[in-house]
Amino acid sequence: MGFVMMVIVGFLIGLVARWIIPGTQALGFILTTLLGIAGSFVAGYAGQMLGWYGQGQPASYIASVIGAAVLLFVVGKLKGA
Repeated sequence: MGFVMMVIVGFLIGLVARWIIPGTQALGFILTTLLGIAGSFVAGYAGQMLGWYGQGQPASYIASVIGAAVLLFVVGKLKGA
C-alpha cells in the first residue's frame, strides 16, 4: 500500500510543480508522475538526512514540491535544447 500512496502523492506533487513552473510543459501522465516521485524522494531524503524535518511533516511536502519543480525545470531545459 505504501508504493501506491507514493505514486499518488508523487503524481499530485508533479501536478503542483507543473502549475508552479511558468510556460507549457509537454509532459505526459507518466513523466509527470515520475518527476513528482523523484522530487519527493530526493528532497524528502535530503531534508531528513540533514535533520531539517521528519517524515510526514508539512515541510517535507513543501520540499517535495520544490524538488519536483527543480526536476521539471531541468527536464524542460534538456528537452528544449
